[in-house]
Amino acid sequence: MERTIINTNIRLNLNRPEDRRAWEYLQRLDRKKYKSYSRAVVAAVNDHFSRQERLAADPYLETREKEDVFLEKVLDTIREGLRSSDTGLAGLAALLQSVQTAAPPSEPVMTDEDLDTAMDFINSL
Repeated sequence: MERTIINTNIRLNLNRPEDRRAWEYLQRLDRKKYKSYSRAVVAAVNDHFSRQERLAADPYLETREKEDVFLEKVLDTIREGLRSSDTGLAGLAALLQSVQTAAPPSEPVMTDEDLDTAMDFINSL
C-alpha cells in the first residue's frame, strides 16, 4: 500500500537569523491564503526549487525580471504624472500640436518669363 501522507518535522534554531526570520514569517501567516504551516511550507519549497531550476536553465531570467519591474515603475510614474497634472492628456495633445514640423520647401514654380530669362542667360554664354 502506498503512503499518501508523510509527516516530517522542521527544527528551527531561533539563534540563527535565517531560522528566526522563517519562524516570524510563519507566525504572520495569512490564514486566508494558507490554511496551515504545511500549505505555506509546500508553497515556499516548490517556489524556491522551481525558481532555482528556471535560473539554471536561463541565467538571464533574474535580469529580465528586474528590467520588467523597473519598466513597470517607469510606466506607473508616467501614469501618475498624467493623472495628477491639471491638463493630463489634453495638455500633451496641445503640446504636440503646437510643435510644427518643418515642411520641405515646395518646388518653385517657374513662369514663362523666368524660363525666357534663363534661356537668354544661357544663350549669352
